[in-house]
Amino acid sequence: MSERQDLVVTLVSIFIGYAVAFGEALSDPVFLYSPLEVAAVVGLGVLYLCLSLFWEPRLNSSSPTWRVAGYFMVQLALAAAIQAIFRNPAGIWLISMPLVGTAVAHLSPLWRWPVYLAVLASMAGPVWVRYGPGAALSVGFSFAPAILFVAIFVRLLMNEGEARQRAEQLTAELEAANRQLAEYATQAEELATSKERNRLAREIHDNLGHYLTVINVQLEAARLLQSTNPERALEALHKAQTLAQEGLAAVRHSVAALRESPLGDRPLPEAIAALVAETRTAGLVAELDVRGRPRRLEANAELTLYRAVQEGLTNVRKHARASRVDLTLDYDDPAGVRLVVQDNGVGSAAGLNGGFGLLGVRERVELLGGRVDTDSGPGRGFRLMVVVPG
Repeated sequence: MSERQDLVVTLVSIFIGYAVAFGEALSDPVFLYSPLEVAAVVGLGVLYLCLSLFWEPRLNSSSPTWRVAGYFMVQLALAAAIQAIFRNPAGIWLISMPLVGTAVAHLSPLWRWPVYLAVLASMAGPVWVRYGPGAALSVGFSFAPAILFVAIFVRLLMNEGEARQRAEQLTAELEAANRQLAEYATQAEELATSKERNRLAREIHDNLGHYLTVINVQLEAARLLQSTNPERALEALHKAQTLAQEGLAAVRHSVAALRESPLGDRPLPEAIAALVAETRTAGLVAELDVRGRPRRLEANAELTLYRAVQEGLTNVRKHARASRVDLTLDYDDPAGVRLVVQDNGVGSAAGLNGGFGLLGVRERVELLGGRVDTDSGPGRGFRLMVVVPG
């Protein structure tokens, strides 16, 4: 139990114990207690309560043994004295129950049993003195189950609290791991893109360098042979022209590879679904809702929507600290297609225009005659909406 719960239980137990005990005494035809006895039980009860509220919370696993033992000895003595003054044990036994819970919280299983027995003795002892061993034995058999019930109940509450703390800790660790995994996935994606660009750059460099070098050799040969052997010079020029055409074709092939659409022959919803699936592997909950009947758009429009989804999901993984992202691809409007990317991240009060990625999305959309809207705020996540005609 928490300290607040301990405080409430202690207050309620003592209040009910005294209320029942005094109620029982007042119900008798003759009030059996002298003013001194009433003052004594009230004073001892206040002292017992104060020690429960201010000494018990300071006990922990690092507390010295003498401090823990001293607390239980003083409280048990006070509880026994209070119960000895009352002639009827009805109700007043409740004041000892917080000690049982304290023993469960602060003592090892071996040392809890002496406390349980001492609590039982504080109840049965005064009865023994006043009414004899038979009545004391009856009190012992009556209240022993109550002590065991309180001990088991407090232990279950503690187990539940510990399990909840472990679950919260595991949840926090899992969220941290998911964020790290998302960062790794983004880094891997960027690294793969960078490697591919470097490969194509090397290919262009090697091909173009090879062709230009050979063309230069042929042109130099043509210059040297121009006056002595015009036929061979013309042949060298023809070779240079052929090599130039081949080099231009190789460069165009490499540039085409750079500009090749990532959609391929796939429909736009299928290509976006693949991006959503990649996002799920990064540890985020991602859902795609396709509304209306999908239709083919111009290649530039579909590529623009695809790039907008890429940029939106990348920003979610890198910046949003979100656990979920929802995408909507809406074909209901015959005049255009609407895309919405909404995350449940921390959001932002500034920076709605984003960085270079969102700027690139805006430029692509504006060239098509569409529009881009963003909305964000602390605790509201980030919302990107793109509308393109088609």
